[in-house]
Amino acid sequence: MELQQLRYVIAVAEESSFTRAAAQCFVVQSALSHQVKALERELGVTLFARTSRRVELTAAGTAFLPSAREALVAAERAGVDAAAAEGQVRGRLTIGVIPTVTALDVPAALGEFHRRHPSVRIGLRVAGSDELETAVAAGEVDVALLGLPRGREPRGVAWRHLADDRAVLAVARDHPLVGRRRVRLANLVDETFVDFPAGSPGRLQSDVAFAAAGLHRDVAFEVMLAGPMVDLVRHGLAVALLPSRFLDDAADDVVTIPVADGPTRSEHLAWSDFNPSPAAQAFLASLA
Repeated sequence: MELQQLRYVIAVAEESSFTRAAAQCFVVQSALSHQVKALERELGVTLFARTSRRVELTAAGTAFLPSAREALVAAERAGVDAAAAEGQVRGRLTIGVIPTVTALDVPAALGEFHRRHPSVRIGLRVAGSDELETAVAAGEVDVALLGLPRGREPRGVAWRHLADDRAVLAVARDHPLVGRRRVRLANLVDETFVDFPAGSPGRLQSDVAFAAAGLHRDVAFEVMLAGPMVDLVRHGLAVALLPSRFLDDAADDVVTIPVADGPTRSEHLAWSDFNPSPAAQAFLASLA
């Protein structure tokens, strides 16, 4: 049984198509089909039920697939570990970042890491802190940058505190509040807000601050990325509470105003300390 055969079987299972699997593996379909059939002969079972229009795993294929995935991951990790023993860092590094990360210059950090370890393939995943926290704990993401309400520590992962930042109010240049040196949450109850989706850590810090003040606000727009938030603010459709450092380079048509009793968030570097890959260890070391 060859590793390439395992890759082909996994690709066919994921794509439910020999044609798409061949494209994913950058090989001609006839070669992929030949290798899958050779593996079936070696095993003495049929892994896929095939017609001219349809490909599905058989019961034997369904039973075979989990172990095939584990074997492939183990073999790839073995190669990475062997290279690490010789002082080489290889493999893949997946970095998770929140949309409003400010405590670390991520492009600069990745650039420096890539110059030191050019054989490492780097993947970047942008998501909310709760999703990234879960992904790190599950081993799907190697290292993540999280933004959590102040006082809420990361759970189920190893972590290091990076920085705290108090949110500021972002408004359009012609907004009536422009010119105020400072505002309070009570001054904002009649405003229309754009914010992250309800229940997300990015949204929670603002919701908690308003609730603690006994105030209600209208969040008419919910988006996952900060860029569209700023665009909505720029066009006068809403105001937003965002980390102050994120808006340091805001365009001239977006004005920021300090909020005396506004929410504060903490940024954390998070990783799994359960068998981290050499690439993850090297990246963490580069940030020490």
